[in-house]
Amino acid sequence: MFSSNDTPAEEFVFADKIGATINLDDFSHIEFLEKAIGHIPETISCRFNPGGVYEISNGIMDNPGDAKYGFTKDQIIEGYRILKEKGAKRFGIHAFLVSNTVTNDYYPALARTLFELVLEIREKTGCSISFINLSGGVGVAYKPDQTPNDIRVIGEGVRKVYEEILVPAGMGDVAIYTEMGRFMLAPYGCLVTKAIHEKHTHKEYVGVDACAVNLMRPAMYGAYHHITVLGKENAPCDHTYDVTGSLCENNDKFAIDRKLPKIDMGDYLVIHDTGAHGFAMGYNYNGKLKSAELLLCEDGSVKQIRRAETPEDYFATLDGFWDVEV
Repeated sequence: MFSSNDTPAEEFVFADKIGATINLDDFSHIEFLEKAIGHIPETISCRFNPGGVYEISNGIMDNPGDAKYGFTKDQIIEGYRILKEKGAKRFGIHAFLVSNTVTNDYYPALARTLFELVLEIREKTGCSISFINLSGGVGVAYKPDQTPNDIRVIGEGVRKVYEEILVPAGMGDVAIYTEMGRFMLAPYGCLVTKAIHEKHTHKEYVGVDACAVNLMRPAMYGAYHHITVLGKENAPCDHTYDVTGSLCENNDKFAIDRKLPKIDMGDYLVIHDTGAHGFAMGYNYNGKLKSAELLLCEDGSVKQIRRAETPEDYFATLDGFWDVEV
């Protein structure tokens, strides 16, 4: 499935060329897609955003009304009607309403929202939804005191709602898709970095040889990632540090006012749960190069699966520049 937003025409063209299922983000993209590729694909999906705040039994989860993604309810109903008129035959629906939930209740609640909507879509447009993409949102317990999601409980919750709503309506053949990237990958990656500087000014700082180029989430979102110091896992956390990278941005910090054991220069810090949204979000600000990635195999051996970037990589797209005469 090709999900995007604010999509350039050439990306729609490529998605159609390779046979991807295109997931439209906006009502205006129907006309835009048709103009870009010359037709409406027989299989098409639309992204739904209910707006407002999204609540489940234990409180407010997030605020989809502030998100830039998706059709409104009225738009998506009208959108399916138009897509059907233009030749689409197999329809899907997608929604991503809340990010990184640490609760077993979100996915079944989202399923109920979408299952009820697809019945209304069928009634008002004659379009029978063939697949429902519950997308992501099933998160991981980044903090040690959080209880991890139980994927079996989540799956059973979705199954119950499916059998309650879709099966009696004759839609027991609807496929359910998921996007579990974070849930599957985040807990199984770590960023290992060395303490190379300490600074004693208005606060206590430890500078490491990694930065937001390697892991952007703390800088971008203030996201929490647990940190341990190798060899000091059982030592008392009686020092308070900001753990920083070297970018010329003050938000380049892996932790702020974090209680940790005393850190000595040369200590290795393990930043946990970085298997998702790590390398993939990286960039080359300040000319920093991304590190290598190593895979710990089941037999205890270690295999390099991605080499470190080099200066030649960084300058590769400037090949033609050096031929310019000044």
